Amino acid sequence: MGCRDVHAATVLAFLSGTASVAGLLAAVLLPNWRQMRLYTFNKNERNVTVYTGLWIKCARFDGSRDCVIYDPQWYTAVDQLDLRVLQFALPLSMFTAVSALFLCLIGMCNTAFVSSVPNMKLAKCLVNSAGCHLVAGLLFLLACAICLTPSIWVIFYNNYLNRKYEPVFSFDISVFIAIASAGGLFFTSVLLFLWYCACKSLPSPFWQPLYSHAPSMHSYASQPYSARSRLSAIEIDIPVVTHTS
Repeated sequence: MGCRDVHAATVLAFLSGTASVAGLLAAVLLPNWRQMRLYTFNKNERNVTVYTGLWIKCARFDGSRDCVIYDPQWYTAVDQLDLRVLQFALPLSMFTAVSALFLCLIGMCNTAFVSSVPNMKLAKCLVNSAGCHLVAGLLFLLACAICLTPSIWVIFYNNYLNRKYEPVFSFDISVFIAIASAGGLFFTSVLLFLWYCACKSLPSPFWQPLYSHAPSMHSYASQPYSARSRLSAIEIDIPVVTHTS
């Protein structure tokens, strides 16, 4: 498998990264990060569940799909530290993952449409597809860390709220979507790393930000010293001094 071949691993990595970004977008927009369930002992009233998201808050009666209280300005008055951190972490993770997808797409297009032997004058300006996939894998790994850490913190912070107030808080489906998306980002980075390590030979340098040199560029290299050392001493001109009578 060569670095200049479009492989199934890179295509699968691109699809996995796209699905992970879509999952992050759904987790950001859904108002289902935390539930606060309020119980009433009055038989004439119904229990209320408050759904808290990163940007909006919605309160519903049991059995109803309509919001009794809808707060679209919740993002400006978030009073829970974990959700405030997620407001910055998840968009940053999405931006990093989209940048990685862009790099991965550049690498695949460069692999598919660029000749394996480039023009010698433009060799230093071309982008190496293997380098694009390597940087994309690092960015996917960074996006995973940015997303996964605050998403897991929501679970522990939810237990903290239950101990501090009352056991009425529970984390919702957006937490699972975010964690699953982080797992998809990690899987994407592992795929790209495996592809890079498999298509690169071990003696070659690990990091190649530019296009690999064409084979013709190595034809003018000087011979090694071992080749020159095999020259016979007979081939060396030695001046001979003769005496005349």
